[in-house]
Amino acid sequence: MKLDAKIPSGDLSNKWVNYRSSLPLVSPANKQKQDVIIVGTGLAGASAAASMAEMGYNVKAFCFQDSPRRAHSIAAQGGINAAKNYQNDGDSIYRLFYDTIKGGDYRSREANVYRLAEVSGNIIDQCVAQGVPFAREYGGTLDNRSFGGVQVSRTFYARGQTGQQLLLGAYSALSRQINLGKVEMYTKHEMVDLVLIDGHAKGIIARNLINGNIEKYAANAVVLATGGYGNVYYLSTNAMGSNVTASWKAHKKGAMFSNPCFTQIHPTCIPVSGEYQSKLTLMSESLRNDGRIWVSSIKGDTRLPSEIPENERDYYLERRYPAFGNLVPRDIASRAAKERCDAGYGAGETGQSVYLDFEDAINTMGKDTVAARYGNLFDMYAKITDENPYQSPMRIYPAVHYTMGGLWVDYNLMTTIPGLFAIGECNFSDHGANRLGASALMQGLADGYFVLPYTIGTYLSNEINKDKITENDSAFNESEKEVSDKIDSYLTNNGKRTVESLHKDLGQIIWNHCGMSRNEKGLKKALVDIKELKKNFWSDVKVPGKKDSLNAELEKADRVADFIELGDLMIRDALDRNESCGAHFREEYQTSDGEAMRDDKNFNYVSTWENKGDKKDPVLHKEDLLFDTVTPTQRSYK
Repeated sequence: MKLDAKIPSGDLSNKWVNYRSSLPLVSPANKQKQDVIIVGTGLAGASAAASMAEMGYNVKAFCFQDSPRRAHSIAAQGGINAAKNYQNDGDSIYRLFYDTIKGGDYRSREANVYRLAEVSGNIIDQCVAQGVPFAREYGGTLDNRSFGGVQVSRTFYARGQTGQQLLLGAYSALSRQINLGKVEMYTKHEMVDLVLIDGHAKGIIARNLINGNIEKYAANAVVLATGGYGNVYYLSTNAMGSNVTASWKAHKKGAMFSNPCFTQIHPTCIPVSGEYQSKLTLMSESLRNDGRIWVSSIKGDTRLPSEIPENERDYYLERRYPAFGNLVPRDIASRAAKERCDAGYGAGETGQSVYLDFEDAINTMGKDTVAARYGNLFDMYAKITDENPYQSPMRIYPAVHYTMGGLWVDYNLMTTIPGLFAIGECNFSDHGANRLGASALMQGLADGYFVLPYTIGTYLSNEINKDKITENDSAFNESEKEVSDKIDSYLTNNGKRTVESLHKDLGQIIWNHCGMSRNEKGLKKALVDIKELKKNFWSDVKVPGKKDSLNAELEKADRVADFIELGDLMIRDALDRNESCGAHFREEYQTSDGEAMRDDKNFNYVSTWENKGDKKDPVLHKEDLLFDTVTPTQRSYK
């Protein structure tokens, strides 16, 4: 299969404007005749559902939570990027575009990234109109701040609750459409299969998580907005229910999966505290805006931070990267923390943490100002660790946070399956090999409010005169049977191991060999280990309970089965990419000072994998990346 990204021709700055003006439209009368399924109700899904319904489409929205407002987007803290240049500090659409391309280590499409930067300002206006309580200056204008990988202030925020407030805005818009009858909302429903008719996505199979019913839903198009797959590592900052299942089912039906090994490790998280821990807690990157990161300059130093004098503190990010200091991109900050800890300079009893210190900020700005900016984050840290960050530094360490890989989509956000679209974190399109902080919220809302509502018409305009698909079609019955048989296989498997224990084993394999750093030997070992784990899973997993009722273990079993298969693909992708770029750090390919060393001659492409079934290896397809506006260079933040 040849990948066609459908990038419009013409000057980069005019591509989206001209393309949008030439897109085929669906008339208001015909929109009322077309059904669209949207799976996921985070920022991308909720904004898309609200927008599509507002335009006149009949929307069926699905989430496995008990309310759309429980989507994981609510946990985002620090802010959302937009090129509005309120500070008059040199920011622009081009600057946001360039920072994103550079931050992603030149492994993303120019056209998609420029469009993202172009619509970013509209997002802020939209959210303000919805009543999102962004922070404001004394005079009433919107406030913003800096984030990692940039030298301007473009991150708009609502204290440390930005994701929550943005989601409430999208949720309000969605609720209005639910009340008007334009959106049918299905909570506690999990998509467990994609239904294809004549090669086109025409519906889904969902499991009602309350009563266990397997239900069929038909539509003219399906949109996946189901987030990332960071929980493949078991321990991550993702909500515990976050999974890859919807995307993976689509992948097995023909939707290609791109760059699966591009996973972001966030440098600012609360360290692991015990073997029984089931998730990790993010401390917003915004804290690096005013906090300073350091370790003792003495190996194995067990003194309290207050006992370590200034001349014995190593502010290693400021030392190594004087131009950006503590605000280097996430991949660089994470690897630097790991390097210091591995070298024996780490803080705390385990030596697996570094200090994030606000003493200078409190002395300069005052405690009240720091509390106004970060108070809820400080309170959360204190509740979790029983340490007061106003009096002593926070202890932080990198943790899995975001996935840049995902389903391959073209410029219209359509996958390789006609009629199946992917938006937000579950597609691969905008961030390359490393996402800049505060850009996830931007992408989700850009896709949902300002891109998909336009581009979906390129497909739906050709579907108007086709026969209406119903759930009685044989394809739905066949898919329903496959799902039912698989559920039976889980429940009748007479194993002895819990799903949780097998998931932990998978997480250890992926974290040890495909985490912050990778090497050929470890990756090859991981391939063998995952193959053995998959065998053990199907021979020894124990899933108690029944299928016709609430069964959390059954939910987890299907998700972990998909994670195991995804883990295999991640390892293959990391093995194929014999270079270091962004968050993909192959130890064999680094500069003399330990930075990522790209190979643009051989690996300047999107790695896109085609599933060939359980008994055959996946096949790699390459989408070459063309840079007409920027010139890829070795990243430097010094």
